[in-house]
Amino acid sequence: MVQSIEWSSGNWHQQPVRAVEDADGGLSVEPQADSDLWRHTGYGFVHDYAPALLVDFPVGSAVEVDFRLDYAEQFDQAGVLVRVDDRNWVKTGVEISDGQPQIGAVVTNEFSDWSVAPVPQWAGREVTVRVSRVADALIVRARPAGEPWQLVRLAPLDGDAPAAAGPYCCSPSRGGLTVRFSGWRQGPADATLHPPE
Repeated sequence: MVQSIEWSSGNWHQQPVRAVEDADGGLSVEPQADSDLWRHTGYGFVHDYAPALLVDFPVGSAVEVDFRLDYAEQFDQAGVLVRVDDRNWVKTGVEISDGQPQIGAVVTNEFSDWSVAPVPQWAGREVTVRVSRVADALIVRARPAGEPWQLVRLAPLDGDAPAAAGPYCCSPSRGGLTVRFSGWRQGPADATLHPPE
């Protein structure tokens, strides 16, 4: 059964500038200016500063996060962070790159690996990102409200590694971003990578 997670149940990996729960149960988060998560590849730097609200993420479970895609500046991003430690983590969600929203994932095992695909039609909509943890992998899916799930990534993750997961956001190029998260849930992992035909 999928169950909602209370915002107060999570622990912050890096504190945001501001996190305010509203009357409708959403959580608005403002990350610090120039916040980011990245290791080495292509850019030659290591950044490990982005607010993420995390709970334990065991094998056999899934985490879903909802947020409104109403940001539009270069590299603004929000979604789900799965974190083992500062050298092993996955962030996935929607990032503004090359002038448009891109669904993608950064898979990091000492070095970061970035994949994206444009989703301009998602702008201004509620988006859900879902990450399932199976024996040796993460299955990442996403969708805008009311549409079918789209497979984003299958990524390796050691089943013996303790991990935590939850909503994150960051703004590598500016300050002043605020992301409103409207839901956070945990339940059983997806049973299969591909849905039955």
